[in-house]
Amino acid sequence: MNNYSEKIKSVLTDLGLSLLSIVIALIVGTLFIFLTDKSPLDAYSALYIGAFGSFTAIANTLWRSTPLILTGLAVALPFRAGLFNIGAEGQLLMGGFTAGVVGFYFTSLPAFIHLPFAIIAGMFVGGLWGGLPGFLKAKMDVHEVIATIMLNHIAIALTINYGINIFRNTGRPATPKIMESAAMFNFKNIMEYPLLSKLPFAELFASPAIRLHINFFLALIAAVILWYLLFKTTLGYEMRAVGFNPDGAEYGGINASKGIITAMFISGAVAGLAGVGEVLGTHLSFMQGMDAGYGFTGIAVALIGQTHPIGVILGGILFGALAQGGLEMQFSGIPSEIVMLIQALVIFFVAALQVFKVYLAKRKAKGGVE
Repeated sequence: MNNYSEKIKSVLTDLGLSLLSIVIALIVGTLFIFLTDKSPLDAYSALYIGAFGSFTAIANTLWRSTPLILTGLAVALPFRAGLFNIGAEGQLLMGGFTAGVVGFYFTSLPAFIHLPFAIIAGMFVGGLWGGLPGFLKAKMDVHEVIATIMLNHIAIALTINYGINIFRNTGRPATPKIMESAAMFNFKNIMEYPLLSKLPFAELFASPAIRLHINFFLALIAAVILWYLLFKTTLGYEMRAVGFNPDGAEYGGINASKGIITAMFISGAVAGLAGVGEVLGTHLSFMQGMDAGYGFTGIAVALIGQTHPIGVILGGILFGALAQGGLEMQFSGIPSEIVMLIQALVIFFVAALQVFKVYLAKRKAKGGVE
């Protein structure tokens, strides 16, 4: 029971630190807003209205959060296994490109086969792209940071510089549009489905401005599955044991190589799902620039969420809200750089408070020894 209460206390402490860092970042951000000769109150009001001021705003905040949640999970899982995945960007691109090719290449498949096929194919290729640096780390001791960074560049070359040029049939930098049978359900089309149109909330979604699609719920499901995997299964325990002490885990009979490769494969598959959603749900084709730096922003999301799957959901929604609300801030005359600055301040203060937490823990331990 004491052990359980300690875990609850640790989770609440981490959550409190993240919330405190957000508050401090917003306070410091007011200083920079003053430099633009704008009112911080007006700026933050616009931020809130843009992100949560209407049903459409909330739906689009969740839409913007979706790839960030998934790339955040792709960073958080291997981090628990003692690995630092910098390659979510490349894994997203490989997964999205694969889903796009499957989406337009197969022209006569029914939707109940075509869509799952495209999703699974994208996740599998993303998993392979993540599993490769895991294999190199486990078998050849190649540092995963270097391997994933290099694979990001290779993914860009394969998908954007080479892949798009092979398949595109128009002047725009994109592959052909996917078939309707491979498209993810978008909530703005809810009135087209007789059963769904009768739901009490259906009319709220009937707006062409809403871009939320089903991948948001797949992201939530992925987060719950990863939470269960990490904290309720033997495999998750082995991953965390490897991350805590690889040599000790090996001595205890745990196959560290298996844990490393598995963690990176699953991580790549989750990042691949982010790319799948952008292709099959948002753009309906693989487009140059559709990654929008999601893989690297995912690192910040994982940091905000304390590398816990449920915390990553909250971190992704926070950054999605900043992105969506930032549009309203720009309409109010606030420079877009202010939103980026607030994001950077949040990350900085989360890191700073974590360092302070570690410092206090070490000081307490030292005092206990004395």
